[in-house]
Amino acid sequence: MRLRIERLGHLGDGIAKGPVFVPLALPGELVEGRLSGNRLEDVKIVTPSPDRVRPLCPHYRSCGGCALQHASDTFVERWKGEVVRHAIEAQGLEAPIVAVHTSPPASRRRATLAGRRLKKGSVVGFHGRASGTIAEIPDCRLLHPALTGALPLLHELTPLAASRKAEAGFALTFSEAGLDLVVKSARALDVTLRQRLAELAEGHDLARLMWADELIAARRPPVQRLGRAPVVPPPGAFLQATREGEAALVRAVARAVAGHGRIVDLFSGCGTFSLPLAERAEVHAVEGDEAMLAALDAGWRATPGLHRTSHEKRDLFRRPLTGEELSAYDAAVLDPPRAGARAQVAEMARSALRTVAMVSCNPVTFARDARVLARAGFAIEWIEVIDQFRWSPHVELAALLRRG
Repeated sequence: MRLRIERLGHLGDGIAKGPVFVPLALPGELVEGRLSGNRLEDVKIVTPSPDRVRPLCPHYRSCGGCALQHASDTFVERWKGEVVRHAIEAQGLEAPIVAVHTSPPASRRRATLAGRRLKKGSVVGFHGRASGTIAEIPDCRLLHPALTGALPLLHELTPLAASRKAEAGFALTFSEAGLDLVVKSARALDVTLRQRLAELAEGHDLARLMWADELIAARRPPVQRLGRAPVVPPPGAFLQATREGEAALVRAVARAVAGHGRIVDLFSGCGTFSLPLAERAEVHAVEGDEAMLAALDAGWRATPGLHRTSHEKRDLFRRPLTGEELSAYDAAVLDPPRAGARAQVAEMARSALRTVAMVSCNPVTFARDARVLARAGFAIEWIEVIDQFRWSPHVELAALLRRG
């Protein structure tokens, strides 16, 4: 059957009337294929969009790491801006989108890959598109070269970590000191395995190697630079996906709270915003993970010239800062997980805060939370779209909300 693609879905699939979901299709294209449920299979592009381009990566068809390499950069930037605009309009809000920042190819400094044992050898890579297969990615155009350079090591680790039935997982992060690797495996450690892992860490010059929750090797601290502060995140801790994306977020947040002397950073993590902001203001960081706060504090203490940076361990979902507590600050930074921060935003609405810098990896929950603040007199002055997950449907943003 033949169909005309009307729009792009939130997972990057083309959507035709029905709805019928068409993988790797773009709005305006005429396609044909075999209907299977609500999906079109064996798709052939009859009339291509002018926004269609040849994918850069030779693994694109088989790999599920990217979803939009067949679309031009201009199209993807425009579409991600529209995703944000539609989300806020659905809540009755409006705001100018003043910039879209897209990270360059080969810039992803963290990724999680899968490994599976075979009868002969192993396979390591991303899961295939809409399948449980693993696609090899030796020429990946997404990952930082330090991560693709670790593929030989992961092939050595896979027979040690995976069973014939269960995959192994590899969480890789590129740091100033080299690769920081966490192996996710159900296999228990013994003396022989521990010795072999230590040899691999030495032979491949890893900065740090973890086996599940156990430290195997800490040859050098895997330092990340947050502003001027050297920070060693806990193993597997959250980190912005690219240095370029992190820099764009930090610039946007710093612009939003410029001129304010006392700032509270909610869901602070290891200090992505707290430590750069401490170069110009006093900061109170609030986070539910004690290890991440310890890393933040150590980074602050190791950096001369920063303003006072206090911290507090607190579950902001169950026990948000109250309106009264928030009123002690001139501005707030809010960077919650994908679920948003419904309870914390309700307290912000009741506070005397007048300036809020919001960062979000989910435009829908951002818009929901922004609407609560709008009812309390806040307005969104501007939004910047941050595309750290290049060629994916994932959208991040930073926004300034001000009251009065």
